[in-house]
Amino acid sequence: MLVFGTQVHIVTFIFIILEFILFCFQFIFFVSRPQDKTRKWHLILLGLMLLYNITGGLFPDPKFNIISVSVQLMIAYGAGFVMASYFPFYFYKAFELSEIRWHALYGVPLFLMLPYVVFFVIIYALNGDLKADIIYGIIMPFMYAVILLYVMFRAVWRKRKSQHSRGQRFEALAMYFAISPLVSLAVLGFVEKSQLAEVLCSNTGVLVISILFIWKSVQRSRLEYNQFMEMKVNGIRPELFVTNCLKYHLTGREIEIIQLLRSGMKSKQIGDRLFIAERTVTTHLQNAMHKTQVKSRLELIRKLEAGIFDSIGSFNHL
Repeated sequence: MLVFGTQVHIVTFIFIILEFILFCFQFIFFVSRPQDKTRKWHLILLGLMLLYNITGGLFPDPKFNIISVSVQLMIAYGAGFVMASYFPFYFYKAFELSEIRWHALYGVPLFLMLPYVVFFVIIYALNGDLKADIIYGIIMPFMYAVILLYVMFRAVWRKRKSQHSRGQRFEALAMYFAISPLVSLAVLGFVEKSQLAEVLCSNTGVLVISILFIWKSVQRSRLEYNQFMEMKVNGIRPELFVTNCLKYHLTGREIEIIQLLRSGMKSKQIGDRLFIAERTVTTHLQNAMHKTQVKSRLELIRKLEAGIFDSIGSFNHL
């Protein structure tokens, strides 16, 4: 069943509406907290998924005279390639899977995007034979998609082995479900599948990721609220602490880790509480020390606390 006289399937249209609503809500939250890098990565993911659904549903359409059919095909296939290429980068950034860094930054551009540019843009523009270009252009992306699937599953498995809480196991399980359909996006458009099959397969992963992201956001909000109350009980105005941290351009994650460090937690305890690796906690703290120009964690806390009490003193003086 198609909608509005176009080639967009009704299921595709429903996914577009759902993801557009999610995108709008995430955009509002991001504007209020632009330092939240994880939300930014998720916004990009939703935006690319919307582009993939819209172009894959509408194109190619001979009745759409503004753009030639050949360009429409380039755009439609390109949206699928870009979506597939961004997915490993999203997992590398949002879930801090450092093991897939090379693939996210270098492997994907070489083995996914480069074949698309060569076969589906340059050669297709010269010979106009899309079927032949698909046959040769899909070989490398297909082989690499299999390798990428294995690497991402292995990275999630190793992360899961180091996790113990129920929430952390839920996160790993959700990542398994999300990886399976989306890592093959570069291949889905080239096999003889209906639009419905492609849309169900590709959008399932994004919805799982969105549910996981919302769940983690709720966990983070609860943690921030508890920290806020602890600081309030201790007589420290939380807004002054955050203001002082932002003065040194600390990220939301760095502030979160420093707050837990101030409460007396060790790196491993912080990692377990935030569902990240101990090495990642250390990296964030090192970045914070570099920004504040201190050499130890104790100096870091003292410098930020000095800013708090200076602000309180200025406030009381007024």
